[in-house]
Amino acid sequence: MNFRLLLQYDGTDFHGWQVQENDRTIQGELERVIGMLAGGEVSVTGSGRTDAGVHAEGQVANVHLPDGKFSPEKLRAAINGNLWRDIRVMKCEAAPDDFHARFSAKGKTYLYRVVNAPVMSPFWRRYAAHEPKPLDVARMTDAARLFLGEHDWTAFSSARSDADSRVRTITEFTVHSRWDERAQATIIEFRISATGFLRYMVRSIMGTLLDVGRGETDGDTIQKAIITGDRRLTGKTAPAQGLTLLRVEY
Repeated sequence: MNFRLLLQYDGTDFHGWQVQENDRTIQGELERVIGMLAGGEVSVTGSGRTDAGVHAEGQVANVHLPDGKFSPEKLRAAINGNLWRDIRVMKCEAAPDDFHARFSAKGKTYLYRVVNAPVMSPFWRRYAAHEPKPLDVARMTDAARLFLGEHDWTAFSSARSDADSRVRTITEFTVHSRWDERAQATIIEFRISATGFLRYMVRSIMGTLLDVGRGETDGDTIQKAIITGDRRLTGKTAPAQGLTLLRVEY
């Protein structure tokens, strides 16, 4: 039986999604717990590999288990009862046998949060990046539109990416600024949706957009980076803690 899992996790203490021999990972924890419950090794497939320190509100995974061994409700309860508190299965449901969390996905949405203030609230330090310099939201909003559409994202992805193609389509990119009472500061939220993302792609785009907000780069440089694939034209990769996988579309 194929089970579809909706996951949420605080990625702070994880070394990303993918199993690593000596490090704690999301996939590793799920396979350990589900394997213990099933009485044998299992393979848990995620919609994609989040990096170390990246969070998820809507990660999706699937796992095949013997028919009749678990109902979705009992499996969710059993998994959560054996996981540490920084990861939870929010929903568990039966899925068609051919459902694949990665290959069935049609698109993803990420949210990047920045606390834009001289002082970083301790309540946000795990879930947002800190930028003490004033950011120009209007400039970043204009620059965000340059990323829309289908492009080769070589300049904005890891050189070690194993993807067959670096072409992806960004369908939406918005910038929203709001006052946050808890942070006693302005929080800027960047929401980006695409048919798929390459390794470090969102964080590289965000690092470049923050350079725009600080007045350190401009739209012409962004367009040149997209066209030429020259990584030297892009900003530093933005910190992982600001990034959250919001949802996966199927």
